[in-house]
Amino acid sequence: MKSPKQLSQKLARQWQSAKYREQRLLGKSQWPIKLNIGRPSANEFKNTSIQVRAHLQSWREESIGQIQWTDVSYQSASEPVNIPDYWLITSPSEWVAACRNQTISHEFEVLSQIVTQIEPLFHSLLVRQRSLWLNYPVKIIIQCAEVAMQLQPGMAAGRPLRAISLADMDTKFLETYRKTLIKLLNVRFNPAEKIENSTSSQYQITSLEQFLDAAEDKNQWLLVIPLSDNLFPYQQLRLRASELATLKLPGSHLLIVENEQCRYHLPPLNNTIAILGAGLNLNWMSNPDFQHKQIAYWGDIDTWGLKMLAMARQAQAKLSALLMDQSIFQKYQKFAVPEPQSTREPPPHPLTEDEAELYQHLIQLSRHSTISKNRLEQEFIPAAEVKESLLNWYAQTCSG
Repeated sequence: MKSPKQLSQKLARQWQSAKYREQRLLGKSQWPIKLNIGRPSANEFKNTSIQVRAHLQSWREESIGQIQWTDVSYQSASEPVNIPDYWLITSPSEWVAACRNQTISHEFEVLSQIVTQIEPLFHSLLVRQRSLWLNYPVKIIIQCAEVAMQLQPGMAAGRPLRAISLADMDTKFLETYRKTLIKLLNVRFNPAEKIENSTSSQYQITSLEQFLDAAEDKNQWLLVIPLSDNLFPYQQLRLRASELATLKLPGSHLLIVENEQCRYHLPPLNNTIAILGAGLNLNWMSNPDFQHKQIAYWGDIDTWGLKMLAMARQAQAKLSALLMDQSIFQKYQKFAVPEPQSTREPPPHPLTEDEAELYQHLIQLSRHSTISKNRLEQEFIPAAEVKESLLNWYAQTCSG
Protein backbone atom coordinates (compact mmCIF):
# COMPACT_ATOMS: atom_id res chain seq x y z
CA MET A 1 0.00 0.00 0.00
CA LYS A 2 1.28 3.46 -0.92
CA SER A 3 0.03 6.60 0.74
CA PRO A 4 -0.65 9.90 -1.06
CA LYS A 5 2.52 11.27 0.53
CA GLN A 6 4.66 8.42 -0.83
CA LEU A 7 3.32 8.81 -4.36
CA SER A 8 3.70 12.61 -4.12
CA GLN A 9 7.36 12.08 -3.35
CA LYS A 10 7.66 9.79 -6.37
CA LEU A 11 6.06 12.44 -8.61
CA ALA A 12 8.40 15.07 -7.20
CA ARG A 13 11.42 12.90 -8.02
CA GLN A 14 10.11 12.53 -11.56
CA TRP A 15 10.01 16.33 -11.91
CA GLN A 16 13.79 16.32 -11.50
CA SER A 17 14.08 14.19 -14.67
CA ALA A 18 14.55 16.20 -17.87
CA LYS A 19 12.96 13.35 -19.82
CA TYR A 20 9.77 13.34 -17.75
CA ARG A 21 9.49 17.15 -17.83
CA GLU A 22 9.79 17.21 -21.61
CA GLN A 23 7.32 14.36 -22.11
CA ARG A 24 4.70 15.65 -19.73
CA LEU A 25 4.96 19.42 -20.20
CA LEU A 26 5.28 19.45 -23.97
CA GLY A 27 2.57 16.95 -24.84
CA LYS A 28 4.90 14.08 -25.68
CA SER A 29 3.34 11.82 -23.05
CA GLN A 30 -0.21 10.48 -22.94
CA TRP A 31 -2.37 11.49 -20.03
CA PRO A 32 -3.40 10.43 -17.49
CA ILE A 33 -0.42 9.24 -15.48
CA LYS A 34 -1.56 6.04 -13.77
CA LEU A 35 0.09 5.35 -10.41
CA ASN A 36 -0.45 2.00 -8.70
CA ILE A 37 -1.57 2.51 -5.10
CA GLY A 38 -1.46 -1.16 -4.12
CA ARG A 39 -4.10 -3.17 -2.28
CA PRO A 40 -3.73 -4.36 1.31
CA SER A 41 -3.12 -8.07 1.52
CA ALA A 42 -5.51 -10.37 3.33
CA ASN A 43 -3.13 -10.53 6.31
CA GLU A 44 -2.75 -6.74 6.38
CA PHE A 45 -6.49 -6.25 6.19
CA LYS A 46 -7.05 -8.71 9.05
CA ASN A 47 -4.12 -7.93 11.36
CA THR A 48 -3.53 -4.20 10.80
CA SER A 49 -7.07 -2.97 10.45
CA ILE A 50 -6.31 0.42 12.05
CA GLN A 51 -3.57 1.14 9.53
CA VAL A 52 -5.75 -0.06 6.65
CA ARG A 53 -8.61 2.20 7.73
CA ALA A 54 -6.21 5.16 7.95
CA HIS A 55 -4.91 4.29 4.48
CA LEU A 56 -8.42 4.19 3.01
CA GLN A 57 -9.33 7.47 4.71
CA SER A 58 -6.23 9.24 3.37
CA TRP A 59 -7.24 8.36 -0.18
CA ARG A 60 -10.88 9.36 0.39
CA GLU A 61 -9.57 12.80 1.38
CA GLU A 62 -7.29 13.13 -1.67
CA SER A 63 -8.57 16.04 -3.78
CA ILE A 64 -6.01 16.07 -6.62
CA GLY A 65 -6.56 13.96 -9.73
CA GLN A 66 -8.85 10.98 -9.80
CA ILE A 67 -8.86 7.81 -7.68
CA GLN A 68 -9.93 4.51 -9.19
CA TRP A 69 -11.67 2.37 -6.55
CA THR A 70 -12.33 -1.37 -6.74
CA ASP A 71 -14.54 -3.56 -4.57
CA VAL A 72 -12.35 -6.28 -3.08
CA SER A 73 -13.59 -9.27 -1.12
CA TYR A 74 -11.69 -10.29 2.02
CA GLN A 75 -12.39 -13.49 3.99
CA SER A 76 -12.32 -11.52 7.23
CA ALA A 77 -14.86 -8.99 5.94
CA SER A 78 -18.59 -9.59 5.74
CA GLU A 79 -18.91 -7.65 2.48
CA PRO A 80 -16.64 -6.33 -0.32
CA VAL A 81 -14.45 -3.38 0.66
CA ASN A 82 -13.97 -0.38 -1.63
CA ILE A 83 -10.17 -0.18 -2.11
CA PRO A 84 -8.17 2.58 -3.93
CA ASP A 85 -6.35 0.92 -6.83
CA TYR A 86 -4.86 3.69 -8.97
CA TRP A 87 -4.21 7.41 -8.75
CA LEU A 88 -4.81 9.15 -12.09
CA ILE A 89 -3.04 12.47 -12.72
CA THR A 90 -4.69 14.05 -15.74
CA SER A 91 -2.64 17.17 -16.61
CA PRO A 92 0.70 18.95 -16.04
CA SER A 93 -0.87 21.29 -13.49
CA GLU A 94 -2.24 18.30 -11.56
CA TRP A 95 1.19 16.66 -11.67
CA VAL A 96 2.77 19.74 -10.13
CA ALA A 97 0.01 20.09 -7.54
CA ALA A 98 0.36 16.41 -6.63
CA CYS A 99 4.08 16.88 -5.96
CA ARG A 100 3.14 19.10 -3.00
CA ASN A 101 6.47 20.90 -3.29
CA GLN A 102 6.73 24.71 -3.23
CA THR A 103 9.98 24.74 -5.21
CA ILE A 104 8.45 22.64 -8.00
CA SER A 105 5.33 24.82 -8.04
CA HIS A 106 7.50 27.92 -8.41
CA GLU A 107 9.57 26.35 -11.19
CA PHE A 108 6.39 25.32 -13.03
CA GLU A 109 4.97 28.84 -12.73
CA VAL A 110 8.17 30.42 -14.05
CA LEU A 111 8.52 27.90 -16.86
CA SER A 112 4.88 28.41 -17.87
CA GLN A 113 5.46 32.15 -18.16
CA ILE A 114 8.53 31.57 -20.31
CA VAL A 115 7.19 29.00 -22.77
CA THR A 116 4.03 30.99 -23.46
CA GLN A 117 6.08 33.97 -24.61
CA ILE A 118 8.91 32.47 -26.66
CA GLU A 119 9.24 30.55 -29.90
CA PRO A 120 8.15 26.88 -29.60
CA LEU A 121 11.52 26.07 -31.17
CA PHE A 122 13.17 26.70 -27.78
CA HIS A 123 10.65 24.95 -25.53
CA SER A 124 12.43 21.59 -25.28
CA LEU A 125 15.78 23.19 -24.48
CA LEU A 126 14.41 25.28 -21.63
CA VAL A 127 12.19 22.53 -20.24
CA ARG A 128 15.11 20.10 -20.16
CA GLN A 129 17.82 22.50 -18.95
CA ARG A 130 16.55 24.37 -15.91
CA SER A 131 19.97 25.89 -15.23
CA LEU A 132 19.45 28.20 -18.20
CA TRP A 133 16.61 30.08 -16.47
CA LEU A 134 16.40 29.17 -12.77
CA ASN A 135 18.50 32.10 -11.54
CA TYR A 136 17.33 34.77 -13.97
CA PRO A 137 14.22 36.96 -14.23
CA VAL A 138 11.61 35.70 -16.69
CA LYS A 139 11.92 38.85 -18.79
CA ILE A 140 15.63 38.17 -19.34
CA ILE A 141 15.05 34.66 -20.67
CA ILE A 142 12.29 35.94 -22.94
CA GLN A 143 14.64 38.65 -24.17
CA CYS A 144 17.38 36.05 -24.78
CA ALA A 145 14.96 34.08 -26.96
CA GLU A 146 14.02 37.22 -28.88
CA VAL A 147 17.66 38.12 -29.43
CA ALA A 148 18.54 34.56 -30.50
CA MET A 149 15.85 34.74 -33.18
CA GLN A 150 17.27 38.00 -34.53
CA LEU A 151 20.98 37.19 -34.52
CA GLN A 152 22.35 36.18 -37.90
CA PRO A 153 25.74 34.69 -38.91
CA GLY A 154 28.29 37.42 -39.61
CA MET A 155 25.97 40.30 -38.73
CA ALA A 156 28.60 42.09 -36.59
CA ALA A 157 30.82 42.51 -39.68
CA GLY A 158 33.96 42.98 -37.61
CA ARG A 159 32.44 45.25 -34.97
CA PRO A 160 32.60 44.35 -31.25
CA LEU A 161 29.68 42.57 -29.59
CA ARG A 162 28.69 45.75 -27.77
CA ALA A 163 28.04 47.49 -31.08
CA ILE A 164 25.11 45.15 -31.83
CA SER A 165 21.71 46.48 -30.76
CA LEU A 166 18.65 44.20 -30.81
CA ALA A 167 15.42 43.72 -28.83
CA ASP A 168 16.14 46.69 -26.51
CA MET A 169 19.17 44.92 -25.03
CA ASP A 170 21.90 46.92 -23.31
CA THR A 171 25.50 46.93 -24.48
CA LYS A 172 26.56 44.15 -22.08
CA PHE A 173 23.67 41.79 -22.87
CA LEU A 174 25.48 39.50 -25.31
CA GLU A 175 28.45 39.15 -22.96
CA THR A 176 26.31 38.67 -19.86
CA TYR A 177 24.08 35.92 -21.29
CA ARG A 178 26.60 34.42 -23.67
CA LYS A 179 26.12 30.78 -22.56
CA THR A 180 22.34 30.90 -22.79
CA LEU A 181 22.43 32.59 -26.20
CA ILE A 182 24.86 30.02 -27.60
CA LYS A 183 22.53 27.22 -26.43
CA LEU A 184 19.55 28.90 -28.07
CA LEU A 185 21.43 29.58 -31.29
CA ASN A 186 22.51 25.96 -31.55
CA VAL A 187 18.87 24.88 -31.30
CA ARG A 188 17.88 27.39 -33.95
CA PHE A 189 20.63 26.48 -36.39
CA ASN A 190 20.72 22.78 -35.49
CA PRO A 191 17.02 21.84 -35.66
CA ALA A 192 17.85 18.15 -36.09
CA GLU A 193 20.21 18.00 -33.10
CA LYS A 194 19.14 16.33 -29.86
CA ILE A 195 18.82 18.96 -27.15
CA GLU A 196 20.27 16.80 -24.40
CA ASN A 197 23.29 15.64 -26.36
CA SER A 198 24.13 18.13 -29.07
CA THR A 199 26.86 16.64 -31.21
CA SER A 200 29.19 18.37 -33.60
CA SER A 201 27.84 19.60 -36.92
CA GLN A 202 28.74 22.09 -39.57
CA TYR A 203 26.62 24.68 -37.76
CA GLN A 204 27.78 24.00 -34.19
CA ILE A 205 28.30 27.34 -32.44
CA THR A 206 30.84 27.63 -29.66
CA SER A 207 31.74 31.34 -29.86
CA LEU A 208 29.48 34.35 -30.35
CA GLU A 209 32.40 36.27 -31.81
CA GLN A 210 33.02 33.65 -34.47
CA PHE A 211 29.33 33.16 -35.26
CA LEU A 212 28.64 36.90 -35.56
CA ASP A 213 32.04 37.81 -37.05
CA ALA A 214 32.57 40.17 -34.10
CA ALA A 215 35.88 41.66 -33.04
CA GLU A 216 37.54 39.61 -30.31
CA ASP A 217 38.02 41.38 -26.98
CA LYS A 218 41.78 41.23 -27.37
CA ASN A 219 41.46 43.59 -30.37
CA GLN A 220 39.50 46.22 -28.44
CA TRP A 221 41.00 49.70 -28.61
CA LEU A 222 41.46 51.29 -25.17
CA LEU A 223 41.90 54.95 -24.37
CA VAL A 224 45.30 55.72 -22.80
CA ILE A 225 45.86 59.12 -21.17
CA PRO A 226 49.10 60.33 -19.55
CA LEU A 227 48.26 62.33 -16.44
CA SER A 228 51.62 64.11 -16.54
CA ASP A 229 53.47 65.74 -19.41
CA ASN A 230 56.69 63.73 -19.24
CA LEU A 231 55.32 60.30 -20.31
CA PHE A 232 54.03 60.57 -23.91
CA PRO A 233 54.28 63.22 -26.61
CA TYR A 234 50.46 62.95 -26.87
CA GLN A 235 47.61 64.12 -24.71
CA GLN A 236 45.84 60.81 -25.36
CA LEU A 237 46.09 57.80 -27.64
CA ARG A 238 44.41 54.45 -28.28
CA LEU A 239 46.12 51.08 -27.98
CA ARG A 240 44.83 47.58 -28.62
CA ALA A 241 44.21 45.42 -25.57
CA SER A 242 46.51 42.81 -27.10
CA GLU A 243 49.31 45.42 -27.24
CA LEU A 244 48.74 46.49 -23.64
CA ALA A 245 49.19 42.86 -22.58
CA THR A 246 52.89 43.01 -23.50
CA LEU A 247 53.81 46.70 -23.78
CA LYS A 248 56.16 48.35 -21.29
CA LEU A 249 54.53 51.62 -20.29
CA PRO A 250 56.45 54.55 -18.80
CA GLY A 251 55.69 55.91 -15.35
CA SER A 252 55.37 54.42 -11.90
CA HIS A 253 51.60 54.52 -11.43
CA LEU A 254 48.76 53.01 -13.44
CA LEU A 255 45.08 53.93 -13.07
CA ILE A 256 42.42 51.66 -14.62
CA VAL A 257 39.03 53.33 -15.15
CA GLU A 258 35.94 51.41 -16.27
CA ASN A 259 34.30 54.13 -18.39
CA GLU A 260 35.85 56.57 -20.85
CA GLN A 261 33.45 59.36 -19.87
CA CYS A 262 35.36 59.79 -16.61
CA ARG A 263 38.43 61.18 -18.36
CA TYR A 264 37.35 64.71 -17.39
CA HIS A 265 37.34 63.79 -13.69
CA LEU A 266 41.03 62.86 -13.62
CA PRO A 267 43.47 65.37 -12.09
CA PRO A 268 47.14 65.66 -13.11
CA LEU A 269 49.26 63.00 -11.39
CA ASN A 270 53.00 62.74 -11.78
CA ASN A 271 54.33 59.57 -13.49
CA THR A 272 50.78 58.19 -13.89
CA ILE A 273 49.02 56.72 -16.92
CA ALA A 274 45.26 56.15 -17.01
CA ILE A 275 43.66 53.41 -19.16
CA LEU A 276 39.95 53.85 -19.71
CA GLY A 277 37.02 51.97 -21.24
CA ALA A 278 38.09 48.34 -20.89
CA GLY A 279 34.87 47.15 -19.26
CA LEU A 280 35.00 43.36 -18.88
CA ASN A 281 38.03 43.05 -21.15
CA LEU A 282 40.75 42.96 -18.49
CA ASN A 283 42.96 40.04 -19.52
CA TRP A 284 45.64 42.48 -20.65
CA MET A 285 46.16 43.50 -17.01
CA SER A 286 48.22 40.34 -16.51
CA ASN A 287 51.10 42.11 -18.27
CA PRO A 288 54.16 41.10 -16.18
CA ASP A 289 55.59 44.62 -16.42
CA PHE A 290 52.63 45.97 -14.44
CA GLN A 291 53.82 44.10 -11.35
CA HIS A 292 56.42 46.82 -10.90
CA LYS A 293 53.84 49.62 -10.86
CA GLN A 294 51.40 51.02 -8.34
CA ILE A 295 47.95 50.17 -9.75
CA ALA A 296 44.49 51.45 -8.86
CA TYR A 297 41.08 50.47 -10.23
CA TRP A 298 38.00 52.70 -10.32
CA GLY A 299 34.64 51.51 -11.65
CA ASP A 300 30.91 51.90 -11.19
CA ILE A 301 29.44 50.84 -7.87
CA ASP A 302 27.14 48.09 -9.11
CA THR A 303 27.36 44.32 -9.28
CA TRP A 304 29.14 44.38 -12.63
CA GLY A 305 31.59 47.04 -11.46
CA LEU A 306 32.53 44.91 -8.46
CA LYS A 307 32.87 41.85 -10.68
CA MET A 308 35.29 43.79 -12.90
CA LEU A 309 37.20 44.89 -9.79
CA ALA A 310 37.56 41.22 -8.83
CA MET A 311 38.77 40.37 -12.35
CA ALA A 312 41.32 43.19 -12.19
CA ARG A 313 42.54 41.99 -8.80
CA GLN A 314 42.91 38.46 -10.14
CA ALA A 315 45.34 39.89 -12.69
CA GLN A 316 47.13 42.21 -10.27
CA ALA A 317 46.59 41.16 -6.67
CA LYS A 318 48.10 44.29 -5.09
CA LEU A 319 45.97 46.90 -6.83
CA SER A 320 44.01 49.48 -4.85
CA ALA A 321 40.25 49.96 -5.29
CA LEU A 322 39.20 53.61 -5.37
CA LEU A 323 35.77 55.14 -4.76
CA MET A 324 34.08 51.73 -4.70
CA ASP A 325 33.00 51.25 -1.08
CA GLN A 326 29.87 51.45 1.05
CA SER A 327 30.62 54.97 2.30
CA ILE A 328 30.83 56.41 -1.23
CA PHE A 329 27.65 54.57 -2.23
CA GLN A 330 25.73 55.92 0.75
CA LYS A 331 27.14 59.42 0.34
CA TYR A 332 25.96 59.72 -3.27
CA GLN A 333 23.05 57.27 -3.28
CA LYS A 334 20.70 60.06 -4.36
CA PHE A 335 22.38 59.79 -7.79
CA ALA A 336 21.93 56.00 -7.96
CA VAL A 337 19.74 54.32 -10.59
CA PRO A 338 18.50 50.73 -11.09
CA GLU A 339 21.08 48.41 -12.61
CA PRO A 340 19.61 47.03 -15.88
CA GLN A 341 20.66 43.47 -15.06
CA SER A 342 22.53 42.44 -11.93
CA THR A 343 24.99 39.57 -12.22
CA ARG A 344 22.95 37.27 -9.91
CA GLU A 345 26.14 35.43 -8.97
CA PRO A 346 27.81 34.84 -5.59
CA PRO A 347 30.38 37.50 -4.63
CA PRO A 348 33.27 37.03 -7.07
CA HIS A 349 36.72 36.13 -5.85
CA PRO A 350 38.85 37.94 -4.73
CA LEU A 351 36.72 40.77 -3.34
CA THR A 352 37.57 41.85 0.18
CA GLU A 353 35.09 41.15 2.97
CA ASP A 354 33.77 44.73 2.85
CA GLU A 355 33.49 44.66 -0.94
CA ALA A 356 31.62 41.33 -0.81
CA GLU A 357 29.19 42.82 1.73
CA LEU A 358 28.60 45.78 -0.58
CA TYR A 359 28.05 43.38 -3.48
CA GLN A 360 25.46 41.41 -1.48
CA HIS A 361 23.78 44.68 -0.49
CA LEU A 362 23.45 45.69 -4.14
CA ILE A 363 22.01 42.27 -5.00
CA GLN A 364 19.42 42.65 -2.24
CA LEU A 365 18.46 46.11 -3.51
CA SER A 366 17.96 44.69 -7.01
CA ARG A 367 15.31 42.29 -5.69
CA HIS A 368 13.06 45.08 -4.42
CA SER A 369 11.41 46.95 -7.27
CA THR A 370 10.54 49.91 -5.05
CA ILE A 371 14.11 50.49 -3.83
CA SER A 372 16.18 48.99 -6.62
CA LYS A 373 18.52 51.95 -7.06
CA ASN A 374 21.60 49.78 -6.82
CA ARG A 375 23.91 51.38 -9.40
CA LEU A 376 26.06 54.44 -8.77
CA GLU A 377 27.80 55.33 -12.01
CA GLN A 378 31.27 56.84 -11.88
CA GLU A 379 30.22 59.97 -13.72
CA PHE A 380 27.95 61.04 -10.85
CA ILE A 381 30.72 61.20 -8.26
CA PRO A 382 31.84 64.85 -8.03
CA ALA A 383 35.20 65.67 -9.59
CA ALA A 384 36.43 67.09 -6.28
CA GLU A 385 35.80 63.74 -4.56
CA VAL A 386 37.62 61.91 -7.35
CA LYS A 387 40.56 64.30 -7.19
CA GLU A 388 40.92 63.91 -3.42
CA SER A 389 40.82 60.11 -3.66
CA LEU A 390 43.39 59.93 -6.45
CA LEU A 391 45.76 62.37 -4.76
CA ASN A 392 45.53 60.40 -1.50
CA TRP A 393 46.25 57.13 -3.33
CA TYR A 394 49.22 58.67 -5.12
CA ALA A 395 50.65 60.16 -1.91
CA GLN A 396 50.25 56.93 0.03
CA THR A 397 51.82 54.76 -2.65
CA CYS A 398 54.74 57.14 -3.11
CA SER A 399 55.45 57.31 0.61
CA GLY A 400 55.06 53.54 0.91
